[in-house]
Amino acid sequence: MTSVPLRPPRWALAGRGSVVGIVTALVSLGVAQLVAAVLASPIGAPIDAVGALSIDHSPAAVKNFAISTFGSSDKTALVWGIRVVLLILAAVVGVLAVRALWRGMVGLAVLTAVGVYAALVRPTSTATDALPSLVGGAVAAAALWYFSGLARRSLTGAVPPEEDRRPASGAPPVDWTPAPAPGRPPADRATQRGPSAAPEQPAWTGADPGPDRRRFLVSSAAVAAGSLIAYVGGSWLASRRDVSAAAQALRLPRASRPAPPLPPGTDLKIGGLSSFVTPNGSFYRVDTALVVPEVLPSQWQLRIHGMVSKEIVLSFADLLKRPLIEDYVTLCCVSNPVGGPYVGNAKWLGASLRSLLQEAGVKAGASQLLCTSSDGFTSGTPVETAMDGRDALLAVGMNDTPLPVAHGFPARLVIPGLYGYVSACKWLVDIEVTTYRAARAYWVPRGWSAQGPVKTESRIDVPGIQNSVQNGGTVPIAGVAWAQHKGIDAVEVRIGGGPWQQARLASVPGIDSWRQWVYDWNVNVAPGNHLVEARATDATGYTQTSLVAPPEPNGASGYPSVLVNVV
Repeated sequence: MTSVPLRPPRWALAGRGSVVGIVTALVSLGVAQLVAAVLASPIGAPIDAVGALSIDHSPAAVKNFAISTFGSSDKTALVWGIRVVLLILAAVVGVLAVRALWRGMVGLAVLTAVGVYAALVRPTSTATDALPSLVGGAVAAAALWYFSGLARRSLTGAVPPEEDRRPASGAPPVDWTPAPAPGRPPADRATQRGPSAAPEQPAWTGADPGPDRRRFLVSSAAVAAGSLIAYVGGSWLASRRDVSAAAQALRLPRASRPAPPLPPGTDLKIGGLSSFVTPNGSFYRVDTALVVPEVLPSQWQLRIHGMVSKEIVLSFADLLKRPLIEDYVTLCCVSNPVGGPYVGNAKWLGASLRSLLQEAGVKAGASQLLCTSSDGFTSGTPVETAMDGRDALLAVGMNDTPLPVAHGFPARLVIPGLYGYVSACKWLVDIEVTTYRAARAYWVPRGWSAQGPVKTESRIDVPGIQNSVQNGGTVPIAGVAWAQHKGIDAVEVRIGGGPWQQARLASVPGIDSWRQWVYDWNVNVAPGNHLVEARATDATGYTQTSLVAPPEPNGASGYPSVLVNVV
């Protein structure tokens, strides 16, 4: 008797196809990660490139949502989101391939093309940056061909001949009767088994059709495990080239102009209040780099060109030979909401940007410094601000150590008085002296202002939202306020909509750093929630506005507030 192919149901095809697609995706990711690690690609693996492309094209509202929801873990959330979407798409590709191989191959080609495109459109990309996606796609195509064929064979086994249909002793009988064709009445068994009856395609019973199913399951599990090992190994290999060791081994020269000594009373030493100097490990990080650029000092150089009389190319050794300046400067991200965490104060060490620009000879009419990171990000700094005498630094040190890699090693900009997106370009490699009309920096086409002076702001650190205070006692209400390159002259506190009360200010070494403040509240109010607000006044006489504005396009505004529960 001739064997007859089985007819599997759709759910069985979808299940096998999903496994095929996910295994294929894992193969592609593992191989691509290894290739990217071997090539030391600054773009990273395809997921990194796609993530960077997503960041570049995300609307401001999406960016703000990610920062407010995930904080410093926003990039981790993005990578995992891409992985989940990729596995879903891969499952679809696998189902298509089990049904018709060419359809699955088309889907795989599209996903590979997305990875190639994402790698090649990066500003600093080269042709080799496409290799991780191409090699990963090629190996994945072979895996898709093999596993889709194995899946089909595992599903469409044959009805065995009559002599092989006998169940084992004690096993229930199996009905091998072929399923009738759609629209045709079922024939009786005698007719079906007659010598002239043509074998029809039987229904799939779910029984194990043979070694192909076992081979499919074992092979899928083994290849998936091997791919995950390859992915982890590639990630480990990439991390072995981490420049953190070079940063830690670097010995920075002494500053020719050290930071002024901190006056007594700079830090009020109140529990929960932000320290005057933010430790490197706690300093906020908001940038577009999904893969942190890793540039060895020996390979770093800075080019200053454009509307200058003399182009300058500076090596890291050249930079360290220049007179270095130390200063306490507060940096703030334009995405920081009122009372938010994306602000910090540090002691920076660096060369004077103004002196470098004077050597290059800035030509008349120049209005913008288009600063470029090693990963292609750009910021636009006003020439006037960089040249007006404030401590605009090409920084190499942070809090008495070389710059951490995540904060711009080996060199970055630090310019007080401007939001970070126009003043604090990390991993800096290029400065083009130009005009705002001739060039637009990264965030400007995305709806942010071309120039971003920092707004006078304050924040309440204590008491926190979760804290309750006792009636009849004295409770410190404390926080920080900043108005870089203007200075803070006063902070006031208001409780429950009452009159504004003057807070006590800490000492500061200069006008470019934030200032701690505290108001001692003699609690004598009705039990329940009470709204506490604060506002700062800078040295120009400007008082922080109550007008509520979102971060875009040029920074948030409004009074910081906290509800305090009095018991």
